[in-house]
Amino acid sequence: MKSKIAEAVNLRYSPVALVFTDEKPAEALQFKEGRRGCIISMLQAAGKGRTAVFDRKTVGCGGGGVGLGFSTFSNFPGGIEYFLSHGNKEFCASETGKKILENMPALAHGEAYKKTPEYAKSFAEALPYCDVPTEYLVFKPLEKLLPGEKPEVVIFLAAPDQISALVVLANYARYGGDNVIVPWGAGCHSIGIIPLNEGKAENPKGVIGLTDISARKHVEKDILSFSVPYRMFLEMESNVEESFLTREEWLEIKERNK
Repeated sequence: MKSKIAEAVNLRYSPVALVFTDEKPAEALQFKEGRRGCIISMLQAAGKGRTAVFDRKTVGCGGGGVGLGFSTFSNFPGGIEYFLSHGNKEFCASETGKKILENMPALAHGEAYKKTPEYAKSFAEALPYCDVPTEYLVFKPLEKLLPGEKPEVVIFLAAPDQISALVVLANYARYGGDNVIVPWGAGCHSIGIIPLNEGKAENPKGVIGLTDISARKHVEKDILSFSVPYRMFLEMESNVEESFLTREEWLEIKERNK
């Protein structure tokens, strides 16, 4: 499937389709079981033309499992509320904690993304956790979708000019001007469980993401994500030709992004 949006806004990367499936794609990138890795690096690979596959044992890290909808934070070692705030020194002093600390040194002092464990706990409890209904979840370039294959979410990797256009287009055929959200959370939350949850709404919203500091090192410095449930993607696609994307105001900006 080719995207009118991608062409109209001059995307650097292919839009990425997030697909649920019980069939593992041939020759897909996949993390090895038990090995750490960042889902965002796989997202970027998909934007460059590769296909990546995940299951419950190959999500790269515990947070990645949550972000894609394979798990929750209920069993996070030492408590996710401490990891996101000021750490859990008592847990890290235990034998179990010492072993985990070898691969997760931030557990000792926390990431300082939330001021207190209480603030962090409120965030974790409010996340729209989901359970992937299939064995696999796949990232693949939108144009590589197979006949009859329907994505759950479409993810754009975009620079500021393109993000601006996507925000305007998302609001084009909607009441009001609040049809896009920028929630705080992990990079994988913003491309996974949050837009997946939006897909359940009568009027889903677009989700700007990759504002996660820990994920930024895996993408170019001027790239953010813009994720929409597939139904919203089709809505936006249908409005490209009649919208501002064909007018001079946008075309001047598009020209500088060639």
